[in-house]
Amino acid sequence: MQKKTKDLAIKKRSRVPGVMITQFVERLPAGKSAPDFSRKPMTTNVQEGKKAFFKAMVSGEPPPAVTWTRNKGEMDDQEKYSTRYDKRAQEHVLEIVNVKLEQADNYKCFATNEYGQAVCAVTLNVVEGFKKKPQNGTKSTRKKQLPQQKEGEIDPKLLELLLSAPKKDYERICLEFGITDFRWFLKKLKQIKKEREDEQSKVVENLDNIKQIEVKPSGRAEFSFDMKLRDPNSEVNLYKDGTSIPYDDDKNSKHSLQKTGINYLFSIKDPQREDAGFYQVDVEETNVLTTDFQVPDVEFVAKIKNSKVTENEDAVFQCVLSTPLNKITWSKEDASLEHGGKYEITISEDKLTHTLRIKDCQMADKGAYYAIAGITSSSASLNAVIARDPKRKFNVDMPQMKALNFESPPSFIIPLKRRTAPEGYECYMSCAVKGDPGPRVTWYHNNISLNTNTNYHITNVCGVCSLLILRVAPKDNGEYKVIIENKLGSAESSITLNVRGKL
Repeated sequence: MQKKTKDLAIKKRSRVPGVMITQFVERLPAGKSAPDFSRKPMTTNVQEGKKAFFKAMVSGEPPPAVTWTRNKGEMDDQEKYSTRYDKRAQEHVLEIVNVKLEQADNYKCFATNEYGQAVCAVTLNVVEGFKKKPQNGTKSTRKKQLPQQKEGEIDPKLLELLLSAPKKDYERICLEFGITDFRWFLKKLKQIKKEREDEQSKVVENLDNIKQIEVKPSGRAEFSFDMKLRDPNSEVNLYKDGTSIPYDDDKNSKHSLQKTGINYLFSIKDPQREDAGFYQVDVEETNVLTTDFQVPDVEFVAKIKNSKVTENEDAVFQCVLSTPLNKITWSKEDASLEHGGKYEITISEDKLTHTLRIKDCQMADKGAYYAIAGITSSSASLNAVIARDPKRKFNVDMPQMKALNFESPPSFIIPLKRRTAPEGYECYMSCAVKGDPGPRVTWYHNNISLNTNTNYHITNVCGVCSLLILRVAPKDNGEYKVIIENKLGSAESSITLNVRGKL
């Protein structure tokens, strides 16, 4: 067990995130130091009945003694818990033999010498082992505990997603978790990624070409990766929100796996809102991929339209959404398109208008293009034609056009929807309107006009009217109303905003 701290307890910052150091003396003698971790133990997922290992590297002079505890029980039984020091690797090791479900817990590692103590916490997640197959051929379901966020710490789900994502997606993923500046924990992420890769290397020779989950024009949600297993007989398990999902190689099944060489393609047929969740792929008990399938409540207010351009001209597809999104998927036939080079993808400031520009169109660019938001899609075709000889001239007699009257009173295509927002976060409200002449739009908060209030960001793009509150505060509680007017009439829509306390 760890030594008792002395009356003097000075808190020190460790160079390793998540480690707490307490120094017992005000001044350290020359050549002496309080303990610290040079590498802390990592959260481990292990199947019931197998071994679990926690490994730590510590520093300090004199060399500290290392001890372990757990939150929910004792660790005196040496047949269940054994500790040792690996001199070659300079690691202190806790080995848990024949892991049981009840041993899933938060564990602590203490490094102590006469000048201080360092401590860090780590979690053991235990996955229920497979039972014998029932006679009817159905598979038993196993679960694994999803990482839980602790107060004052980064959401572990965010870390799991970043470990499987390319660097270009870091900013977008962090924004979805409400983090605008992620540079401060990149060092910690790099350390965790190295340790995760060390674990993966025990079961996988190579893991590459990871593509996050997205809905394809075919209507299926897919994610894929290239993986070479060390043991071809290793189990590859799929989890959604911590619960195992049965799958087979039949594309007509709800969940399927198509394996071609070293490429693994997981797909979900006809995805619905209930299919949204946190998906993970494990080889045996080692996680190799994590992806988050989100199904936002969104519709197309303005869909993309067919485009016809002359060779070497640019083609533009544009859509307008009912709900702000940081990103949608653009595809040509069944291939996703990325920003850069041939394609320029832009998003309006209010995140409602999404645009794809295809530069210098050639005949090979002809075909069907798709804008996919959540599980909703819009498609249009691009037709590139050969430029005519400018020397050839011809006249076309155009029929005389009759004036048509399309005037209509204002109305809501999509009304405002009820909102609940946590204090300190952004809050969007939006609605879609129509009318001819285009209606004048006025926003109200508790019957006070907001159109000239600089604390609110108000936009009206292609009939999609939005209001953005950058940092929600208790004063923003109350009724919000939109009134639309033209010479033929008026209409209104209102909601109530409830502001929750800080998360």
